[in-house]
Amino acid sequence: MGNVSVATPMEIERPETTGEPVEVPEPDVPWVTVVHNDPVNLMSYVTYVFQAYFGYSKEKAKKLMLDVHHKGRAIVSSGTREEMERDVQAMHGYGLWATLTQDR
Repeated sequence: MGNVSVATPMEIERPETTGEPVEVPEPDVPWVTVVHNDPVNLMSYVTYVFQAYFGYSKEKAKKLMLDVHHKGRAIVSSGTREEMERDVQAMHGYGLWATLTQDR
């Protein structure tokens, strides 16, 4: 009987150690900044903002602006929640409509 009680805790410990890695990827899901289309800002201004703030090339900034214009929105950056909150606030500072969400 003493051997049975020793074997039981070992079996209980094994599932706990194998279960831990499953939880690791969840916090790593990136967040994204989404800029939405609005009737106020000129396309050239939106392109300028993407170049000035994010440092994107004129071609990349124009492509993202066209996505905003034609599709209604574009993902303009990704990273941690804190970084995306900063980017959203910056877009608001430029007068653009932006939100953050988790990229699933």
